[in-house]
Amino acid sequence: MVNIIIGTNRKKSLSRKIGSIYQEILAKKQVDSEIIDLKDLPHDFVFSALYENNGKNPSYNDFHAKLIKGSKFVFIVPEYNGSFPGILKAFIDGMTYPNAFRNKKCALVGLSSGIGGGGIALSHLTDIFHYLGMHVLAHKPKLARIEENMSENLLTNRLYMELLQLQAEMLIDF
Repeated sequence: MVNIIIGTNRKKSLSRKIGSIYQEILAKKQVDSEIIDLKDLPHDFVFSALYENNGKNPSYNDFHAKLIKGSKFVFIVPEYNGSFPGILKAFIDGMTYPNAFRNKKCALVGLSSGIGGGGIALSHLTDIFHYLGMHVLAHKPKLARIEENMSENLLTNRLYMELLQLQAEMLIDF
């Protein structure tokens, strides 16, 4: 089972669409997956589930349990202001340190409206996951100018699809 984390809480995000495409790629490779969309987090979790309130928010605890139980993850990471979304950092901060991530494996996919494809965001997130003891797959697709490479719910850039498929194969063998 692979958990696909949508790294934003923005409604109708392109990250969610990329996560669904990734889920389809895994299904074709006969790998079960589940999407964990941060837009479904409890609205007050930064106050009701973090730090001294760890374990006290039942809705957040459901998210936490999925991460504790999981062993492989894909993070779909949009670039916000030269890094990744604050909601993703708050989500990570709410996890049990360091056991939620230690010795687990993940793949990162960056996307941006600009030309960088979220490369800086992926670098920041890689540093955090290394600190937490998570193993990060080296192949990190960076999907630049994402709006220009999407049509409806389809990724129209052939290279981007090949990069996602390659990463999925590498994650399965990771």
